[in-house]
Amino acid sequence: MRALRTILLTLLLVAAFLYFTTLRPGHPRVTEWLSRPSKVEITQAASGEGLDSEEQNNISVYKNNIPSVVNITSRAMTLDFFYGEVPQEGQGSGFVIDKEGHIVTNYHVIADAQQLEVTMHNKKKYRATVVGTDPAHDLAVIQIKAPDLTPATLGDSRNLRVGQKVYAIGNPFGLSGTMTRGIVSSIRPVKEPNGSNIDDAIQTDAAINPGNSGGPLLNWHGEVIGINTMILSSVGQNAGIGFAIPINTAKAVLNDLVTLGRVRRPTFGVRTIPIGPELAQEIGLPADYGLLIVQVVQGSAADRAGLRGGSERAYLGNMPIMLGGDLIVAIDDQDVQDQQDLSQIMNNHRAGDTVKVTIYRGKKKIDVNVVLGEARQQV
Repeated sequence: MRALRTILLTLLLVAAFLYFTTLRPGHPRVTEWLSRPSKVEITQAASGEGLDSEEQNNISVYKNNIPSVVNITSRAMTLDFFYGEVPQEGQGSGFVIDKEGHIVTNYHVIADAQQLEVTMHNKKKYRATVVGTDPAHDLAVIQIKAPDLTPATLGDSRNLRVGQKVYAIGNPFGLSGTMTRGIVSSIRPVKEPNGSNIDDAIQTDAAINPGNSGGPLLNWHGEVIGINTMILSSVGQNAGIGFAIPINTAKAVLNDLVTLGRVRRPTFGVRTIPIGPELAQEIGLPADYGLLIVQVVQGSAADRAGLRGGSERAYLGNMPIMLGGDLIVAIDDQDVQDQQDLSQIMNNHRAGDTVKVTIYRGKKKIDVNVVLGEARQQV
């Protein structure tokens, strides 16, 4: 009986609710308040609303650069579990740098590709050929034969500042002609998944995703300042941390890649140790920074220029070294404080270039002109 009373009370409450909300006389029914006017009156924005200056610049950067940006499709054959050949396809981006159809992209975009196809912004497709590669910097140049090409304008990445606005144009997830915007978040050395080192990588929060690799990173003026190359993410998609190779790194090797198909990597031919204030004071050096030459490779660029290695045996901790060699403090008037400084300077030069090396020989400061050798020629 108690359960029956509960059920009856619930039914009574539901009936009361329906009566007072819908069935009570005078209460408007749904069909009574619905109306079907002959014309719907809506509020529209005023016509002719102009774009602000920032929007206009965004549009200008995109319009001027989209003809230069291409989609690169790479095809290769791989083996499946049963050792049968299976076609594999990958996608990336690139940008045209001259009227002859040379296109800059990442090396990892075209690595191991047996066939390359380039799709322009107007949907036209062209077969591409690899012209030159630089795996150490994750750079490659390919070429197409096409009329009326629009080359991108290459800028200068030397004096970038954190906070500058940047744009990334490419083909993320195969969505061609996509532009995203952000800022320069940092300038830092990074290591790519393939082990390549980028000394002054441009970190940005502009959305970069798979398919953006090889595409341009542009400044506010629409000039290419970097080549989008990788992201830092736990899910393989944009997490606001992307990296681009500085365009100056690419410009330094473009001539070699186009004319030789490889990069003539420069070298001094010396073995050095970095010098700090404490070590400089301990061994009596005239400067508290620089690279002390402990050995000069016979027949190297440094040997031909007359640079000297150490001649006095000593120990740095448990490591034997040779003291008394030249102390490198600058190259082309840029201070050299450690191996990273030397590496960055070398990245802007090719074999055969002449550089001015400022050294201390004893207490005397002198300049020595060195014609850089080619790294692969060194043992």
